[in-house]
Order: sequence, then C-alpha cells, then structure tokens
Amino acid sequence: MITLEDVNNKIEILLVEDNPADARLIAEVLDKLKVKIHLASDGTEAMDYLNKKGEYKDSTYPSLILLDLNLPKKDGRDILKEIKQNEKLKKIPVIILTTSCDYNDIKGSYCNYASAYLTKPTDLNDFMGLIKSFENFWFKWATLPESVD
Repeated sequence: MITLEDVNNKIEILLVEDNPADARLIAEVLDKLKVKIHLASDGTEAMDYLNKKGEYKDSTYPSLILLDLNLPKKDGRDILKEIKQNEKLKKIPVIILTTSCDYNDIKGSYCNYASAYLTKPTDLNDFMGLIKSFENFWFKWATLPESVD
C-alpha cells in the first residue's frame, strides 16, 4: 500500500523566493511533509536550476514551483512565461506567491498559465495559514503530474 508519506518523499518543490524570512517560514511549515525543497533566491538561479545549467546540471525537475514575482536579476513574470513556453517545463504547476495584489499581475499570471495566484498576507499567522492551506490542497487533494524527466 502506498502511503501519503511515500508520495511526499517523491515530491520536490522549487521555491523561488528572495526574502530569506519568507523562505524560512515556508520551509518550516512544509517541513513536516518531508518534501524536498530547493531554494532559488533570484530569477537567474531559478532558470539555471530548471534548465540544468552550471552547478545545477544534475538537478531534477520539481513537482511544482512556488514563484515570487518581484525577484532580483530576472523577474518572476518573465520566468513564468519562459516555463510555460518550454515544452519540457510547461506541465509543472506554477503557483505565484507574492506580495503584489495588482490586477495586472494577477491577470498576467493567469494569462501565462499560472496554476494559482496567492497574495502573501502581512500578518504572520495569516501567512502561516496560507501556507498550510497551500499544503493541504496541493499535497492532500491535488494530483500532481508525473515527473518531466
């Protein structure tokens, strides 16, 4: 019998987040799932990881991507477009997790095939609640695509 833990052990998340405090909090909330989290702190690093460049030549494709929009070096909006235009990467669910509640960001993200758009709450408890809701939906109820490898 396959357990939830067996499934979680195979799940890898690429967290593209430049705020160390947010990245740490997300990792702490998701830690009990025993999923593997890879952190990219800027857009260039995220694309190097996804395209297996340089130090990431042996990386595996993530099961899903948590993507901030406002990133140094390469903007999250551009990253989303690149992912969804790439035959190898486009089936990976990309969840936008950002502080922006701008209508154009929301519309643009969905027009570029984001799987969800989540606005980071400013309250710590609300932020933790959002991550727990994300966890509950994506790891309990949603079925993720098979690896793109």
